[in-house]
Amino acid sequence: MNMRVPSFSLLFVAVLTTAADYPPPRPAADTSSYGKHIQRSMTLMATSTPEKRNTVRVLYYGQSITGQRWSDQVDAWLKATYPNTDFVCANLALGGFASQLLVRTAEYDVMPFYPDLLVFHVYGSHVEYEHLIAEVRRRTTAEIVMQSDHVTKWPEPKAEGNFWQTQKEWDDKMNYHLLPPIAQKYGCAWQPQRWEWVQYLKDNNLQPKDLLSDAVHLNERGKWLMAELMKRFLVYLPNEPKGEWQDMVKTFEVGKDVQWRGNKLTLEFEGNRVVALAAPGKSGSARILIDGKKPSEFPSCYTFTRPSGTPHIGWPAVKKFGWEKPVVVEEWTAQLSGFNEAQDDFTFSVSGSVTGPDGEGRGRQKFVSTSGRVVIEPGDWVFAYDKQVSRKPAPAEFTVRWKVEPLFVESYTAPEVKDPAREYPTVLVSNLPNGKHTLELVADGEKPALKALRVHNPPMR
Repeated sequence: MNMRVPSFSLLFVAVLTTAADYPPPRPAADTSSYGKHIQRSMTLMATSTPEKRNTVRVLYYGQSITGQRWSDQVDAWLKATYPNTDFVCANLALGGFASQLLVRTAEYDVMPFYPDLLVFHVYGSHVEYEHLIAEVRRRTTAEIVMQSDHVTKWPEPKAEGNFWQTQKEWDDKMNYHLLPPIAQKYGCAWQPQRWEWVQYLKDNNLQPKDLLSDAVHLNERGKWLMAELMKRFLVYLPNEPKGEWQDMVKTFEVGKDVQWRGNKLTLEFEGNRVVALAAPGKSGSARILIDGKKPSEFPSCYTFTRPSGTPHIGWPAVKKFGWEKPVVVEEWTAQLSGFNEAQDDFTFSVSGSVTGPDGEGRGRQKFVSTSGRVVIEPGDWVFAYDKQVSRKPAPAEFTVRWKVEPLFVESYTAPEVKDPAREYPTVLVSNLPNGKHTLELVADGEKPALKALRVHNPPMR
């Protein structure tokens, strides 16, 4: 399979671009895909008011093209266009990480962030691409914009028949034949950036290289154009049917949809995440129970964090962590030494701040710590890739650090509400097994100042 892997000369460029006096792209001839499958996010933006400000979480994920931070221009536009919306924006792109790698790192990048809107672009295998999209749809309520590729050379026409034989270039296979069916299957937005890019080049008598800084990465004008094409794609469609999204996230107002009965508030729900919204006023506290158990008793309601970087490129040193026995909140270190020439084998020991020393292993072998709280597959170490790209050896000894963090609270005390128009959210629990559950808040004294409970129910199982 001839999959594209971009050059590494600009993997970690994160230059902030500014608006320039470039000719704008002409109005799109076909806007039928604009705003489709992202209307929960767009409705939150468009219906925010000074008296009721909605919060929208936006995550950009991908590799070096996303990492060039054209997203900053989109973020600035969103905040200017929807000034009554409180945006939480992040760009967690990893240059050089094709879909075969991002499908692993998404576990500690995308799932804990739990975006409302995910803007995604990656090169690599369509198989892992689909796996990543499917996992996001199963475990979050994120609406997803799948970006088609920008143009690095003039595309060939769409081939008919067996495209595996008739479509010569891999990027044409992906953008014509492989990615659109994934978007349709999982209810994602498919942004037609590639064909609008071609139109812009033709309209302005440009060649593909004129918007690039090397064979694939964007120059300043290229970053500007990518941002402009994304801005106009993010449209509010007030007459679009709401059936696709209206049941994904439900807000239950306290006193209206759910009631305190004595010192207890009970909510039966279906989903995998519950967020409390604070009300103004003095607040007590309440213990949290899910299906009669503490949230800490659900092994899935913890996350490993992105680990510290490799010695030269700075990539996360481990693509994914697993566990065989329930984890606890703690900090972990791995001490590595004895790297071979390829850096795919070495010795290491791990230790947790709570668990203590927890075993030794080798890079080429699956590692299960003594406690069972850390599992690392040999293919998830990134040191060989770091050596391949940087052409520099690892130091004689090296330390990798990561954490286990909770996706829950055991007790809820409402934060101070300084502006009643804004939301003050607290995640009570996240990443539960997706299904039917019962939430109980049990106040031992004064009740917490609680305005509402928001339940997220991912669209796929």
